[in-house]
Amino acid sequence: MRHYTTDSAEAISRVVALALLADGALDNREIESLSRQDIFERLRIAPTTLDRVIHEFCDDLLQCARAPNVGQIELDRELVDHLLEDIRSPELQQQTLGAMVDIVNADGCLNGSEAIVISEAMSLWGLELQRVTHTLVRPAQTSSTARPIAQSWQT
Repeated sequence: MRHYTTDSAEAISRVVALALLADGALDNREIESLSRQDIFERLRIAPTTLDRVIHEFCDDLLQCARAPNVGQIELDRELVDHLLEDIRSPELQQQTLGAMVDIVNADGCLNGSEAIVISEAMSLWGLELQRVTHTLVRPAQTSSTARPIAQSWQT
């Protein structure tokens, strides 16, 4: 895996790429969330930088990640931690985690791989979701009008 300067636009972009690819594919809704949720502005990264880093990240994954089956790449905790450790500023960690949550929630569901990446970032950075998202907390619903949890995250 190539090295980026700590707290750089490239290091942040790679963590964004990790969130985008955590479920195994680039989803148009996740890509659209980058603009819709002002992620480029919030994280002060250029779209061209993110695009370049996504390509570099994919190249690096093909060279170093474990591939138990054709077409599948597994990210282990050590590799995820290595990527997350490139962001050291508490402010950037909060902003990046908030962006990661917005990205993985863009399609309305949180799969296991996405949950693991979010959980690992929270654990490593010592953050709670309430501090980094604009979560709208609603009382529990017991009627047939209850919505999935992922929908309640959106403001």
